[in-house]
Amino acid sequence: MNRKVLITGASRGIGREIAISFASKKDELFLTCINSIDELKSLGDELTEKYGAICHVFKCDVGNYEEVKTLFSHIKDVDIVVNNAGVAWIGLLTDMEQEDWKRLMATNLDGLFNTSKFAVPLMVKKHTGRIINITSVWGSVGASCEVAYSASKGGVNSFTRALAKELAPSNIQVNAISCGVIDTDMNRRHLTSEDLEELENEIPMGRMGQAREVAELVLMVSEAPSYMTGQIITIDGGWI
Repeated sequence: MNRKVLITGASRGIGREIAISFASKKDELFLTCINSIDELKSLGDELTEKYGAICHVFKCDVGNYEEVKTLFSHIKDVDIVVNNAGVAWIGLLTDMEQEDWKRLMATNLDGLFNTSKFAVPLMVKKHTGRIINITSVWGSVGASCEVAYSASKGGVNSFTRALAKELAPSNIQVNAISCGVIDTDMNRRHLTSEDLEELENEIPMGRMGQAREVAELVLMVSEAPSYMTGQIITIDGGWI
């Protein structure tokens, strides 16, 4: 398709699978990560070799305005932005330090402002574009011991709905994918095997979702009719 697609947090998990999905469509990719740059470079090489996709790889903290500004000095045109980068923090709110809160909010919420600040003018100029935000079911219902994460994802949901209304006259669609429990390194790092088993028992489908399933949905939303905007689309195996 040769669309120009920015995917944040693309080195692993959901972001990696999203990159693979777009590469399979021959889109040109701008991929970012904050720490795992070697993994991201390896992914870019793999996608170029397998699909012939053009991949640009950047080390960028999306929560840092100046770093995103620098990123967009290399991006002169963009059709799709997938705001996937995110971090979690599990524990009692009273045990959370102020710096933990600020770091989480910077990545999960400020990152959306930063990428949109620079991407939207490029999209408005050509009167077309799509922004797809990766959010969580906790943004709608909240989770004990994940207050900050839930608050950040609730902000993502409101950001999505509001920006969709703002950009609709410019033919730019803004939607979000709300994930349930997805089998990623982040979830396995923060949750014990007992926690994960308990969660799977609560999910009607009896299993965690796969990152590739989220990627497939992102691809579908990127190709959906333009009249679909401002939507929070849930993928959770019937859980919530």
